[in-house]
Amino acid sequence: MLSVLIETRNDEEALARTLASLIGGAVEGVVREVIVCDKGSTDQTHYVAEHAGCQYLAEGGLAAGIAQAKGDWLLLLEPGARLADGWMEDVLQHAAKQTMAARFSRSRRERTPFLARVFTSGRALAEGLLITKRQATVLSRTAGSAEAIARGLATKLLAAEISVAPPRK
Repeated sequence: MLSVLIETRNDEEALARTLASLIGGAVEGVVREVIVCDKGSTDQTHYVAEHAGCQYLAEGGLAAGIAQAKGDWLLLLEPGARLADGWMEDVLQHAAKQTMAARFSRSRRERTPFLARVFTSGRALAEGLLITKRQATVLSRTAGSAEAIARGLATKLLAAEISVAPPRK
């Protein structure tokens, strides 16, 4: 049903946290596969991905991951992002009724004040992105990264929450 794609570069610890939040979805059959698209890691990212049972792509980037994905819907996540319990129901309901892309709601503990959100430019992928494979395939032809696919895309906001990944240094 759902293919999860995670674009990484030297994110072994953050990747492990994200994969742990997907275990319930894999057990329930919602997550069909997890594809880790590496962008030249020099740490142990590939071991984390392989030990967790993920498909690991060292070359080809996100476009190769999208082409390889078997699910009709793709979930793009940043390494370090964690989905809150109950996320599967919202994703399944959205996928059954919509074709529009969607993002998760930020965890209540992590929400920044409204004006701070308005006057700062955040990461487009911070809240994850649920998108059809067809739409992602078209967008990946001109976008070089998951962040570029997510930027400026009209989306619906899901009630399911996500703990966003900390900013990269």
